[in-house]
Amino acid sequence: MAKSHSASYAAAGVNIEAGYEGVRLMAEDVKRTRIPGVLSDIGGFGGLFQPDLSGMEAPVFVSGTDGVGTKIRIAQLLDKHDTVGVDCVAMCANDIVCCGARPLFFLDYIALGKNDPVKVASIVSGVAEGCVQSGCALIGGETAEHPGVMAADDYDLAGFCVGVVDRKDIIVPEMVQEGDVLIALASSGIHSNGYSLVRKVFDVEHADLSAYEERLGMTLGEALLMPTKLYVKPVLAAIKAAEVHGISHITGGGFFENIPRMMPEGLCAEVQKDRIRIPEIFRIIAEKGSVPERDMFNTYNMGIGMIMAVSQETAEAALEALAGSGTDAYIVGRVTAGKEKFALC
Repeated sequence: MAKSHSASYAAAGVNIEAGYEGVRLMAEDVKRTRIPGVLSDIGGFGGLFQPDLSGMEAPVFVSGTDGVGTKIRIAQLLDKHDTVGVDCVAMCANDIVCCGARPLFFLDYIALGKNDPVKVASIVSGVAEGCVQSGCALIGGETAEHPGVMAADDYDLAGFCVGVVDRKDIIVPEMVQEGDVLIALASSGIHSNGYSLVRKVFDVEHADLSAYEERLGMTLGEALLMPTKLYVKPVLAAIKAAEVHGISHITGGGFFENIPRMMPEGLCAEVQKDRIRIPEIFRIIAEKGSVPERDMFNTYNMGIGMIMAVSQETAEAALEALAGSGTDAYIVGRVTAGKEKFALC
């Protein structure tokens, strides 16, 4: 087979061979994500997946897309690139599970100033880990070299996920009822939102990210780069065990933007502030940046990566299912009648 090479393209700053080497290095990580239904290997023009729709009356495909945002800059400063892929998958898969969908497959897109095969493989190793944690397959992606548009060490990462749910099982706001219990699913940290403010507060371009922080029990860099928790398997287990009426992924916009998205008109999700187990990293951000409490809850997850509205009768079953799936979960409030869809009490 003829080997692809273009001296002219290389002179313009694009290394085709580096792309091939990246694909070779990531192959084993991609194999880790292979599940029934995958019909193709990476390298083709399209990823092939044949879903098993048996037992479903009216299958509905659900998709979600997102990126990692400026958290990427922390990875660049630390020269540690094997966790941001987990963030990318989580931001997509955690979104689509909110309607009850089971993720099937994921594709990523990496844009770089200069193609470094080892760096690309490290990024994809994180993507693969996120796929394994969410039970979906990594069936394709794209690596694009952008000389002259991005600095040599810069890169960005985005992706999308496709899942499936039977139409009768879709979770919609109209299902939420007065008296439902609100269950908080603990976050692993900041996750992947609000990093422009994080970078400003800590002045990360000049800070010693490798310095150990007593209050955090780790270095500042480790805390800021902590990957987003995948909630897919725990949430699906809870859905199977209990009457789950609503799910909210606490991402950009924090509590005030995301919780109302799962609520119908006339009902209010009352979250008890004193019940929230707030990690120290958020207290430090608030103190160091003089960030008002309202802004903190309107920007960050504050220790709660997801909130579920569950019938009072099955709340204990939901908590048991979540704990059995390795997720720290606890009751944080209830659904009441009200004009506002969310209240922090």
